[in-house]
Amino acid sequence: MPATVIADDAEALSVAAALADEFRAGASARDAKRRLPRSELDRLSASGLLAVTVPAEHGGADVRQETLAEIFRLLASADASLAQIPQNHFVYVNVIRRQGTEEQRKFFFAEVLAGRRFGNAQSEAGTRHVQDIRTRLAPRPDGSYLLTGVKHYSTGALFADWIPVLARAENDDLHVAYVPRDADGVTVVDDWDGMGQRTTASGTVRLEAVSVPADRVLPHHLTFHGPQLHGAVAQLLHAAIDAGIAARALAEAAEFVRTKSRPWFESGAETAAEDPLLIQRFGELAIQVRASDALLAAAARAVDAARADLTDDSAAEASLAVAAARVHTASTAVEVAGALFEVSGTRSALNSLNLHRHWRDARTHTLHDPARWKIQHIGRHVLNGTKPPRHGLL
Repeated sequence: MPATVIADDAEALSVAAALADEFRAGASARDAKRRLPRSELDRLSASGLLAVTVPAEHGGADVRQETLAEIFRLLASADASLAQIPQNHFVYVNVIRRQGTEEQRKFFFAEVLAGRRFGNAQSEAGTRHVQDIRTRLAPRPDGSYLLTGVKHYSTGALFADWIPVLARAENDDLHVAYVPRDADGVTVVDDWDGMGQRTTASGTVRLEAVSVPADRVLPHHLTFHGPQLHGAVAQLLHAAIDAGIAARALAEAAEFVRTKSRPWFESGAETAAEDPLLIQRFGELAIQVRASDALLAAAARAVDAARADLTDDSAAEASLAVAAARVHTASTAVEVAGALFEVSGTRSALNSLNLHRHWRDARTHTLHDPARWKIQHIGRHVLNGTKPPRHGLL
C-alpha cells in the first residue's frame, strides 16, 4: 500500500495523535513479550509521518521542527521504543537535505515519500570514544566503494529499507553510505538485550566488503565546516522522547492513584487522591513535566529560527536551547518514572502490571549521551561567551 503524503503541520499532528492512541494499547504487551513492532512501523510508514520533513520542492510537507518534536513526544507517550526507532530516520533525511546532490535528493526523497525507512549504523563498540569511527569506505578504480566494519546500537536497521552507515573514507573524512538493507555483505543481528526500550532491536550490523556506488555516498564531514543544526535536530528528538516518557508515566501514576491506591491511614483522607501529601507530590511532578515541555517547545522554535537564518550565532543559540531541553527532559523522565512507584504504592511494583517499563525506558534512553557535558557547554557560554562545538552531539 502506498504511503499517504501529508500536506501540512496540522495534518501531521492529527495523524501522530491518532497513531499514538492506537499504539498505546499494545505497548505494555509488546515490551513484556519483546514483540517487535513490525506491523506498527508499517502503519507509521503508510501514514506519511516519516516523510514530513521532505522539502516542499520535492513534494513533502517540510514541517516545522516544533511540529516534529511534538510528533515524537506524542509517539513516545504511547511507546518509547516505537518512538525511538525512527529518530535516526529523520537525522539521515536531514543529512541528504544538507549534503546530497540534486540527483541524490530527488532519488532519496522519493523513497521517503513512498514510505521507505532509514535505519542507522553509526555507533561502534570497543573504540576509544564515540567519535572513533573505524568502519572504512575503500575507493575502487571505477569510483565506487567497498564498505567494511561492525556497528552496534543500530536502532532501526532491522526494520529498514536503507541503512545509512557512518564511515571514514580518504583522509579519514566522515561520510554516510546509504546501503540497501538486503545488500550482499550486510548482516543485521537482533542481539539487543537492553533492560529498557526493549523492542527497538538496536543490535549489530556487520558489513563485509559491501559494494556501494558513488552516488549513494554523501560527504558528511562537510556538515561541520560551517554553522549547522545536525546535532541540534537529533538531540531535539531525543528530548522529545524523554518528554513523552515523563508525560505517560505521570498520567499512569495519576490513574493508578485514582483507581487502585489506598490512602495512608494517617492522612485522614477517604481516597488516595485526596491525600494532601500525594497531592503535593503530584503537583511537584507536574511542574517538572510542564517545565520540560516548555523547554522542548522553546528549543524547537530556536531550531526553526536558525533554519530560517542560519548563522554562527543562531546555530549556537539553537544548540544551547536544545541542550537545556535535553538535560531537563532526561532528568524529568527518570524522576517521574521512578516517582510513579513512590506515589502509587506497593501494588504498582507488580511485574504483571509492567509499570516499570517507563523507568526502564527512561533510564536506558537517557544514557544515549551524558547530560553533564551539555551543562558544561551551557555554563561556558554563560560565563565566557564560548559557542558550543560543532560535533553533531549538541
